[in-house]
Amino acid sequence: MSKSENIKLKGRELATRLTGISTPIGGISWKPPADERDKARRLLVYLAGQRALHYPYNKEIGTFVVQSVVDTRERITRDLKALSMGSLLRETMRAMQAVCRKFLDENQSPSAGYGWPYEAQLLSTLGELRALFGIHIARIACAYDLEVDACLGGVLPPEPEQEHNKSRNKESGDSGK
Repeated sequence: MSKSENIKLKGRELATRLTGISTPIGGISWKPPADERDKARRLLVYLAGQRALHYPYNKEIGTFVVQSVVDTRERITRDLKALSMGSLLRETMRAMQAVCRKFLDENQSPSAGYGWPYEAQLLSTLGELRALFGIHIARIACAYDLEVDACLGGVLPPEPEQEHNKSRNKESGDSGK
C-alpha cells in the first residue's frame, strides 16, 4: 500500500469522526458540498506542485522559496473569493494565508536565503510553514475525504505512537525522552 493510500484511508477514518455525532436518541451528520470538495481537491493538487512544501531543505534557494510562498498566497487569496463564509475550507485557507503572510514578513530581506544568518532564518521559517501547512492539509484531507499526494507526506503530522511501542519502552526502562 502506498503512502498516499495510507493517507486517504486515514482521512476517511477521521472524516467520520469530524462529520457526525451520534447519541442514544439519534445523531446528526455533516457532509461537505460536492462543489466545496472539488475546490479542496484542486487546492491539494496545487499545493503538491509548490516547492516550498516539499523540496529538500539542502537544495532550497531563497528567492525560489519566497516566490513559491508568494504564488501560494496569491492562489489562496483568489480561491477564497469563491467560498461561502463560515465554510471549513474557507476557514482553513484563511489560516494558510496567514501562515504565508508570516513567512513573507519574516523573510523580507533582499538577501533572504543567502548566507548566514539569512539562510538560517529562511530554513527556520520554512520549517514552521511546512509544519503548519501539514496540519491544514491533513484537516482538509480528513474533512473532504481526499487523497494527499505522496510528495506532501513529509509535511503531514506524524502518525501517533502505537500503544505497544509505549509499553515496550516502559518494560525496557526507556522513557522515550
